[in-house]
Amino acid sequence: MKTFRIGGIHPKEYKFSAGKRSQEAVIPKRVMIPLSHYIGAPSVPVVAKGDSVKVGQLIGKANGFISANVHSSVSGKVLKIDDVLDASGYRRPAVFIDVDDDNWIENIIQSKDIIRECNLSSEEIIKKIADAGIVGLGGATFPAHVKLSLPPGKKADVLIINAVECEPYLTCDHQLMMERAEEILVGITVSMKAINVNKAIIGVENNKKDAIEHLQYLIQTRSFEGIAVEPLKMQYPQGGEKQLIDSLIRKQVPSGALPIEVGAVVQNVATVFAIYEAVQKNKPLIERMITITGKSMLNPSNFMVRLGIPLSSIVQQSGGVPDDTEKIIGGGPMMGRALASLDVPMAKGSAGVLFVPATESQRGKMKNCIRCAKCVMACPMGLEPYLLMNQSERSMWDEMEHNCVMDCIECGCCSYTCPSVRPLLDHIRYGKTTVGGIIRSRNVKN
Repeated sequence: MKTFRIGGIHPKEYKFSAGKRSQEAVIPKRVMIPLSHYIGAPSVPVVAKGDSVKVGQLIGKANGFISANVHSSVSGKVLKIDDVLDASGYRRPAVFIDVDDDNWIENIIQSKDIIRECNLSSEEIIKKIADAGIVGLGGATFPAHVKLSLPPGKKADVLIINAVECEPYLTCDHQLMMERAEEILVGITVSMKAINVNKAIIGVENNKKDAIEHLQYLIQTRSFEGIAVEPLKMQYPQGGEKQLIDSLIRKQVPSGALPIEVGAVVQNVATVFAIYEAVQKNKPLIERMITITGKSMLNPSNFMVRLGIPLSSIVQQSGGVPDDTEKIIGGGPMMGRALASLDVPMAKGSAGVLFVPATESQRGKMKNCIRCAKCVMACPMGLEPYLLMNQSERSMWDEMEHNCVMDCIECGCCSYTCPSVRPLLDHIRYGKTTVGGIIRSRNVKN
């Protein structure tokens, strides 16, 4: 069975919410919709205090090439525009809305009927995706329309759909495939048309056999031409786009290059579902599926959540915060980050929330590196994590750049395998941020 060829690990799975039909998250009396969704420039607010808004109405306009529109997920009155602590740990601007009803803008098609026919041109499809504020929902939140707008002189050969979901606890993509598979397949055909390819491959790890069979059945019986489902060996971090490309088409993206260099465009499975809703039903990105889970959770579940709903509201539907919780992680245990508060609003990049018990939240005491090279063998990018950590500790930024720290995908494989419990990723992430800033400053001067 296929997988990527460099590094990787296989952490134990805890898919407690697998197979549970998604629930609609209850809409509270107030939401806080972030104008920034982790990557790129924040959108510029186009509403003001006292304005009435409807579901789907534009409230933040994209501000730059790497930016995305933001729409209201509720109807009500704008209370204020103010900073809010988000899942990244920073205070960022958000639109606070007091909810009064659930009135939608008129052109959104709310019917559950599936619309397959798409007569739009490639340019019209990409414009609708941009207007709808679609970003990558696998975690990076890169604007989807930018990915689909191929650079001059570049041609795509294949569209790759990331349905791997290799984080040990998360199941939202899996459940989305079980509940919305046909819409996902239509979203894939629309995306294929946008980049002018006749081939798409859906990569799914083999622990989701029901999703694999369901997708294959629909492809065969509903005549979705050019789309194939490829079961993959379970191997973390197969959800990284460079690892997934290697797994599926046996090509490796060069250091510093994008997937289009090997003829591939990669989109997350939840992203193509959002593309279906945007292009076929005029629905902007106002909600997404997330997983609320943990070993002590009373009811680990998948929720369809409107953006801007505070985490505290959703947790109550899962039975509340477990008594033994010591840490709350936004995302999964491998690439997620600790949350400072239960009041953080759900954003476009919120794939899940993990409640970690006290018995598992404390790090062991760091020991000296024993040069075992486990971190080197585990790194899916072929880096030397022990060396990068040492250089980061010593502020050796030029050396870190030379040793390709910017290629690090922050997957955490190095820290996971280290027998000396060294915080490799923490130091590498700090060094990568510093080196990235130096590179940007140098480019501006040039």
